[in-house]
Amino acid sequence: MFMVFIKSSYHIIKRDKTMYDFPIEYDEPVFRPPSEGRSFLLQVTIGCSHNLCTYCNMYRSKKYRERELLEIEQELKKTHEYFQRLNYSPRRVFLCDGDALGASMDILRGSLRAIKELFPSVERVGVYATAQNMLDKSQEELEELKELGLSIAYLGLESGNDKVLHRIVKGNTAQDMIDGCEKLHLAGWDISIIGMLGIGGREFSKEHIADTAEIISKISPKYFSLLTTVAVRGTPLKRMVERGQFNMLTTKELTREMREIISNIEPSRGEILFRANHVSNQFPLGGSLKRDTSMILETLDEWLTQIPDGIYPETPQHML
Repeated sequence: MFMVFIKSSYHIIKRDKTMYDFPIEYDEPVFRPPSEGRSFLLQVTIGCSHNLCTYCNMYRSKKYRERELLEIEQELKKTHEYFQRLNYSPRRVFLCDGDALGASMDILRGSLRAIKELFPSVERVGVYATAQNMLDKSQEELEELKELGLSIAYLGLESGNDKVLHRIVKGNTAQDMIDGCEKLHLAGWDISIIGMLGIGGREFSKEHIADTAEIISKISPKYFSLLTTVAVRGTPLKRMVERGQFNMLTTKELTREMREIISNIEPSRGEILFRANHVSNQFPLGGSLKRDTSMILETLDEWLTQIPDGIYPETPQHML
């Protein structure tokens, strides 16, 4: 069945310490995907090991580091005691920060074993990943992590076009992401891929559409989501926009990009669960590709007839 969904943010709001006595002091800000909204968040790494993408300011206030395993284990024990007092058992855990899959095997192995021991109710552990993270881990290591419960990776593809990836200083090629995801598929992981509407600007919109649809078709992740490119304060992209070096797309152009990407996706294995429910999106949308593709396209075509020319999407308040 075709579905429309409410918006959901990647941003975690700071805890109100007057309301909660949670035993973990997070190194804020902390982020997680919308689908991990009910997950117990555990910081295995701090910041992002790459931290150069022109559009992103999520971890610019942090210096990347791996946390000590003993520190992580102590936090897990304190959290276990806290949850016991509440008679609560988490079903999902999400490993933060930006690309925790890049942590050493000793850190990941030890963290996952402690999670298994203390929280037997956990059904799934997820993590943000980069192409480099996936390529750096051997096939055997990825299979071991899967056996220990780490079973879904969230990859910021952004675009399938190498010119766009180079321009936004992504740090990898489209083929790197295909190769990395193939390793995860072989290890039995689920993959959730994020693409960005408008990330090629007006200059590379056609190439961005064609190559993003092609790479999603090749990888055929279990989940695929689209969010809207925003020129966030303090980022190189914001400065490029102000200097006229990057032309942002209008709301109609962004909607047309979504339509064309969706229309050109031909999954190579199974169905792809599609979402466009990030807070940056003007119109939340969802469904299954290819089962719901025609209905999604009909909805987008209707929206395109109603959206005026020349208007730009509103920027979410926290991104100003």
